[in-house]
Order: sequence, then structure tokens, then C-alpha cells
Amino acid sequence: MQIAPPAAASISMTSEPPALDVDRLLTTLDRHDVDFVLVGGVAAIAYGARGPTADLDCVARRSSGNFDRLATALRSLNARLRVHGLTDEEAALLPTRIDKDTLGRMEISTWRTDAGDFDVLTGLPGRDGQRLRYDELVDRANIQDVHGIAVRVAALADVIPSKEWADRPKDREALVELRRLERRDG
Repeated sequence: MQIAPPAAASISMTSEPPALDVDRLLTTLDRHDVDFVLVGGVAAIAYGARGPTADLDCVARRSSGNFDRLATALRSLNARLRVHGLTDEEAALLPTRIDKDTLGRMEISTWRTDAGDFDVLTGLPGRDGQRLRYDELVDRANIQDVHGIAVRVAALADVIPSKEWADRPKDREALVELRRLERRDG
């Protein structure tokens, strides 16, 4: 069990996130054998969307072993909690355990890493309002080459309802393109 070091010298102490480095995030998850399904903006881009994204989102398999591997990957990226209303410096001072038990208790965890912002979700809202967990998403996911790494990418039919549910302005903008891509591929 490890606690993230407060104000470690290698951690950038700004409110601005490091540039999103999808290659580094995915390579780190792959190197640590983390089981996940890619969702959110990077998943949309994998299907051909052109909209920008500021973070990488995934739904992780809910198992002790997978959470242990994910915690190791997060620590290797100098992860610290990303907390709305706190600066990066203030959030880095929180006594945060990055371990399998902590990850297993969180429905959504938002992290700032040296490779950009990274969100770990336990599921996505589906069309019927039920949360789709990893085991449901992985059955419909597509294996795609994302930055040179074979990644399970959630089906557009699962990404779209999550954007509808979030209903933020950026999600509403993305939906037009995602629905067009779904019709093209359907």
C-alpha cells in the first residue's frame, strides 16, 4: 500500500495539466497489463471523430489483481488526484493512497499524471440508464490500433449514450459527429 508523496519534486505543481500524451498513458497501461476499455473522447477519435479531448477515459475491469496493476501504473505516472476546486498543488497535498483497495472503492477517479489527465470509471451510463460495466462493454468493444497499441475501444453504440447522459456543451457538440460516424459504420 503506497501513499502518493505530497509535493514531490518530480510533480508539476500547476493548475494546468501536462499536455495529454496518449502514447505514454496507453503504453504504461499496456506495460502493466491493465484490463480496460477505452471510452470518452479518445475512443471517439479512434472511430474518426475530430473533436478535441483533454483527457483519457477508461472503464477498468473490477478485480483485485487488475486494480493492483492499475495502481502500479498510476504510481509510475506520478498520479495525484484531480479535484475540482483545488489547484494541482493543493490536490497533491491530499493523503491519497494509490492502491487496489482505494481504486476498488471509487466509482469515478480523476487523476492528473505526468502524461496528462486520466479518468478511471467503473461503468458508462447506457441507453436505458443502467450502468454498463467492463464485462458488458468488453463484449461489444472493438480492438483498434491506437497510437501503435492494440486497445479495446468501447463500441460507438456505448459511447454515444454516455455523451447524451453527460449532456455538457462539449458532449452535445460531439454527438452530432458521433451519430454520423455510427450511421456510416452501421
